[in-house]
Amino acid sequence: MFEFGRDLRKLFEKARESDDLGWLELIGADLVEAEARRESIDAGRVSCTDPFAGWMRASALWREHARRTGRRTSLERAAAAASDAARHTATPDQTAATAIESGEIHLLRFDLFGGPEKLTAALMDVQSLTMERPATRAAAAALHARLTARRARLSGEPSAMLDAAALLDAAVHGAQGMPRTVGDDLRLDRAALSLDAGVARRDGRLLDQAGRDLQVLVEAASPDYRPLTRARALALAGAGLMALARLARNEAATEQGQALFDAAAEQFTPDHSPLDWVAVQLVQAQADTPLLPLTQAEALTREPGLVLGALARERRLAAATNLAEDAGDVAALFGLEAIVRQRLLNRTAPPLDWAADQIGMARLVMARGRLMGVEPRAVGLMLTEAMETAREWGAPALVERAMLAAPETIGL
Repeated sequence: MFEFGRDLRKLFEKARESDDLGWLELIGADLVEAEARRESIDAGRVSCTDPFAGWMRASALWREHARRTGRRTSLERAAAAASDAARHTATPDQTAATAIESGEIHLLRFDLFGGPEKLTAALMDVQSLTMERPATRAAAAALHARLTARRARLSGEPSAMLDAAALLDAAVHGAQGMPRTVGDDLRLDRAALSLDAGVARRDGRLLDQAGRDLQVLVEAASPDYRPLTRARALALAGAGLMALARLARNEAATEQGQALFDAAAEQFTPDHSPLDWVAVQLVQAQADTPLLPLTQAEALTREPGLVLGALARERRLAAATNLAEDAGDVAALFGLEAIVRQRLLNRTAPPLDWAADQIGMARLVMARGRLMGVEPRAVGLMLTEAMETAREWGAPALVERAMLAAPETIGL
């Protein structure tokens, strides 16, 4: 998809030395990993003239690889590189920069694997920093705003969301002189926060704010140079439009939302950024979604404990259950149930994977009950436990899936 001629290779080599890592969007996940390894080796050489900068860059590259693939090992390597950078600091601002990088790793770890305590720990670290340079203060403010926004979205409290929105506004303004990737992440977070609050409160002003942020991102992110940023903005816009369409029962808005999802999926291939591809597939998944893309999404998210992995597993299992029930295949339902039951017996399974299987088991029990004419047992308990676990680990999308699975008689 992205091949470089001689002139573009020269630009690529020059971009490697830039503080703006937006150029990484032009290369696939495997090449990002290769770049991270190369930078780590260079930073660790005795001959390295600036080991602090080298380790900081290596950490950012490993972090980007983890963001694309969900690999825990890449997150661990990012953390190790940030720790190595901390051993070579010479000024208070460099010390603050390593703490900010560590905070970015905590934030990504939460996004990938859940665990709200990671946000709290990172917030405490960033609030205690001592900084001199305006650029360092702006970077700290950006991280603080993004962490606060994550916590506000989990709480759903109007006052917390308003406070987080104000912090994001200030951070966006303060990020004007920083690498554009910082501003892009802030706008995406502000749009997500505005959409959550706008849909929940049916507030047109907040929805307009989200629309403006996403329009700026889509227009500024060329598909030839910023495909992932463009896809993330398009997918978020599609999710917002779909949510509004459900509230208004507007078929035209549903079709427009689907068109945005399709446009997002066209920006890159699954191997370019596996998790971005999976996110687009899952956010648009409907009751009649074909089994094949859900199976592929599950295969790309095998890392234990991954939030998207739990969602992919639950969606794929729901689709397989629906197919078996539609075909009246009780034996297939029993076969699926045996597989899920075996996984539930694994006491070392990550909590979110366990919650996904609990939802899947509840669906299987209900489907089997409908086919065999028997009353399903313990469905409410299964779904309640799954919801509590998903909430505890900060995975609201999985909570929503449990609620959608519940029959009306349970009233979760």
